[in-house]
Amino acid sequence: MPGQPEAGKLSHILRNKKGTFAGKKSPMRYCLLILSALVLHPALAQDNPARPALQNDSIPPREKRLPPNVPPGRAEAAITIKDYKIITQERDTTYLDTTLTIQKEYRYNYLRRDDFELMPFSNVGQPYNRLGVDLNRESLFPRMGARARHYNYMEASDIRYYNVATPMTDLFFKTTFEQGQLLDAMLTSNFSRRLNVSIAFKGFRSLGKYQEDEVQSGNFRATANYVTRDGRYRFLAHVAAQDIQGQENGGLLNAPDQFESGNPDFQDRSRIDVRFSNVQNELNGKRYFLDHEFRLLGQGADSIPGMGNLFLRHRFSYETKWYQYSQNNNTTEYFGDLLVTPVRDQAYLKTFDNRFGVGLENRWLGRLEGYITIFDYTYFFNSVLQTGTGTIPNQLPGQQLVSGAAWKKSFGPLTLEADGGLGLGGDLTDSYLDASVTLPLGTSLELHAGIHHSARKPDFNFLLYQSDYLNYNWDNSGTFENEQVQSLFGEVRSEWLGSLRAQLSSTDNYSFFRSEADADQLAAGEEQAFVRPFQEAGRITHLRVKYQKEFQLGKWALNNTLLYQEVDQDAAVLNVPRLVTRNTLYFSSDVFKKAMFLQTGITFRYFTSYYMDAYNPLLGDFYVQDREEFGGFPMLDFFINARIRQTRIYLKAEHFNSSFSGNNYYSAPDYPYRDFVIRFGLVWNFFS
Repeated sequence: MPGQPEAGKLSHILRNKKGTFAGKKSPMRYCLLILSALVLHPALAQDNPARPALQNDSIPPREKRLPPNVPPGRAEAAITIKDYKIITQERDTTYLDTTLTIQKEYRYNYLRRDDFELMPFSNVGQPYNRLGVDLNRESLFPRMGARARHYNYMEASDIRYYNVATPMTDLFFKTTFEQGQLLDAMLTSNFSRRLNVSIAFKGFRSLGKYQEDEVQSGNFRATANYVTRDGRYRFLAHVAAQDIQGQENGGLLNAPDQFESGNPDFQDRSRIDVRFSNVQNELNGKRYFLDHEFRLLGQGADSIPGMGNLFLRHRFSYETKWYQYSQNNNTTEYFGDLLVTPVRDQAYLKTFDNRFGVGLENRWLGRLEGYITIFDYTYFFNSVLQTGTGTIPNQLPGQQLVSGAAWKKSFGPLTLEADGGLGLGGDLTDSYLDASVTLPLGTSLELHAGIHHSARKPDFNFLLYQSDYLNYNWDNSGTFENEQVQSLFGEVRSEWLGSLRAQLSSTDNYSFFRSEADADQLAAGEEQAFVRPFQEAGRITHLRVKYQKEFQLGKWALNNTLLYQEVDQDAAVLNVPRLVTRNTLYFSSDVFKKAMFLQTGITFRYFTSYYMDAYNPLLGDFYVQDREEFGGFPMLDFFINARIRQTRIYLKAEHFNSSFSGNNYYSAPDYPYRDFVIRFGLVWNFFS
C-alpha cells in the first residue's frame, strides 16, 4: 500500500515517544492535577487534630470528631463504613466496600466493571468485541452510533453520587502497554449534613505493542447531591466532559506470515506491518444533568393520613457529542473511492431531554409516578451531499414526545416494579415496557422474573451517514423500521446453588452492518469498501442462560461463570459463541499476623469458535462477517492480590499461555488479542 513501511523497518525507537496526538495535549497532565489535589486534600484537613472513629475491619480506628452529617447534640460519633454512601441515578444506595474479593479482581480493569462477556483488543482503551448479547434496550431513544468507541464513555446512568461522613478519596491506578498509565481519581466531601460534592478524573495513555496503536482518553466528572433540612426538596446533578482518542492501524497487513507463523523476527510486535498510518478517530462529549424532586405533601411515608407523599419531579439532560474519523494519506482501495482528501468525517449529535413527572407514594399504593418526556435532538453533518443516486441530507432534526408511568410496590416480601410508556409524537420511539417481580424465600433464596418490550428506531448512524468515502454515504431515515424487542427472563439466586438466569428474546427489524462485496472484491481485499447498514426481515430468537457459582473448601475456592447461547435466525446476522466460560481457582488467607489479606490464583477463560464480528475503524463499529471463525483458544491469567488496610494491590500475568498455545488468538479478524504481559496497580481509599 502507498506509504506502507516494509516489514521489520519500524522499531520502537522510531515511534512517537511523546505520546500525544498532533495538536493534542496528553490527558495525563490533568491526572497530575487531580493527583496533586488528592495529596493536598488530607493535608488540608490536618488543621483539625480530632478525627472520627471508623468502626470497620478494613478501616483503622481514629480519634473522635463530630462529622458533618451527625445530628447536633451528639458529643461523639462512631463512624462505620456504612456512613460512606454511594447513590445511583435512580437513588439506589449502597456503601463503600474496601474488602478484597474475587469480584473485585474481575472488575479491576479499564472499564472498572466485570468484562466477562467482552473480548478486548490488544491495547487498553480500544474496542471490545462481544461474546454475549442482551437484546434488551437500555436507552429509550436511538444513540449516536460508533458503539465500538463508547465502552469507556460514561452515560448519565453510569455517574455515581455520594454522601460521606468525612472527606473520602478513591484512587485507581494500573499500568498499561509500553509508555503510559491509567489513573482514575475521585474526591468527595460533605460540605454539610445535606450537601455533598465530588470531583473525578479518569485519564490514561497507552502506546501499545503494535504500530499506530496509541490510545488516550480523559473523563472528567463533577457531581452534587443535596436535600433540604425538612426533606421536601432534593436534587442530583453532574457535569461530564469526555474525550476518547485512538490511532487506527486497520489491523495486520500480513497476519499469516508475520503473526500466526510464530516467526521470531516478529516477536517484537512493532515490526509487524499494519494497514494504516496517520489515521485516528475521536469521540468527544459534554453533558449537563439535573434530577430534582419537590414534595408538596408529606416528608415520610404516610405523613399525611390517607394521602402520603405527593411530589413533583423534573429530570433534565443536555448533551453534545461528536465522532470524527481523520486520515491524512491518500489510501483509497481499502474503503473504496474518495470524494476529497484528506479525510475528515465528523458526525454530531445534540440532545435536550426534559422529563416532567408527578407522583404519589403511600402505604397502600406504593410509589406511582406519571411523566411526560420531551426529547429534542439534532443529528447532523456539516454539508449536504449530492451523489449520482440522489441527495444525502446533512441532518435529522426532530422532537419526540413520550408519556409514561413508573410503579413500585411491596406486598410483604413480594416486590413489583413496572415502567412503561407510549410515543405521542415523533418517530424515534413507539412504546416500551419493563416489568419485574422479586420474591425472597428465606434468607438464602430469591426469585426474580420479568418482561421487556421496546420499539424504537436503530442508532442514528444506521439512518444517516456522510463520509469523504463515496460508498459510506446513505440515508435510510425514511425506510428503516422500528426495531421490535420482546424478552422474558427468570433468575434464581441461592446461597447454596448459585445464581441461574435465563432469558428468551425475540427481535424484528434487527439492524446490522454487513459488507456487500462479491467474491472477486473479497479476493482483492476490498471487503470494507462495501460495508453498509441493513435490517433483517425475519424474526431472530435468542436464548441465553448464565450460571454463576463459587465452591469453597477451607482457604481454597473455585469461582465459575458459564454462559450458554442459542440463536434461531434465517440469516446469520447475529453471531455469538455458543459457550463462554470463566473459572478461577484461588487461595485466600490472612498473612503476617493478619496485617495483610492475600488472594492468589489462576483464571481460565474460553469461548467456542464462531463467526466473530469484524471491526470497521471508519464507522467505529462492528459488522457481520461469515468468512472465517475465530475463538476456541484458552486464556490463562495468574494473579496475586493483597489488601493492606484500605489499599488493594493487584499483580497479574495476563495470557501467560500465549507463548506455547500458538498464535491463533484474535479479538476480531486481523486484530490479535494480547500477548503475555505482567501488569500491576492498586485501588486506595483514604479518609480525612
